Amino acid sequence: MRTYKIASIPGDGIGAEVISSGITVLEALAEKALDIEFLIDNFNWGSEYYKSQGSMMPDDGLEQIRSHDAILFGSAGHPDIPDHITLWGLRLAICQPFDQYANVRPARLLPGIRSPLSSGGEKIDWVIVRENSEGEYAGIGGRVHQGQPIEVATDVSMLTRVGVKRIMKFAFSLAQ
Repeated sequence: MRTYKIASIPGDGIGAEVISSGITVLEALAEKALDIEFLIDNFNWGSEYYKSQGSMMPDDGLEQIRSHDAILFGSAGHPDIPDHITLWGLRLAICQPFDQYANVRPARLLPGIRSPLSSGGEKIDWVIVRENSEGEYAGIGGRVHQGQPIEVATDVSMLTRVGVKRIMKFAFSLAQ
């Protein structure tokens, strides 16, 4: 039997619903496959954790999830907490040190479900691969002249040749 250790970080808002559904799918897969098992550790890091602890995750958070085979990561953010705190305190604090450059999102149309993406009931069986450490996740940007009438915010999308080549190679290998 193959066993996969999964770190579940639901995050905030709809993230908890999405991750909960994802775990349900993994459990159903394990039940049907019979040769696969998922050990899921839940980490309730995110905005509520920040409100009670003053950080988005504990100082040893990376060590707590380092030995996992995969991370199910929900969305993080809250109207009361500035985006740079949720981004740098959780999202980038995990994906950058672990060099998690590939965000892999499988998508299937389940039997009995209609979608405007499939005309006439065509099958949808996609895997969306998104670069996860560059682009909008490079973490470049900020604010200048804070609190003044001339305050300006910037966000830079940075893509390197190395980053583009490795995500393309990953996606094409997955497609093969």
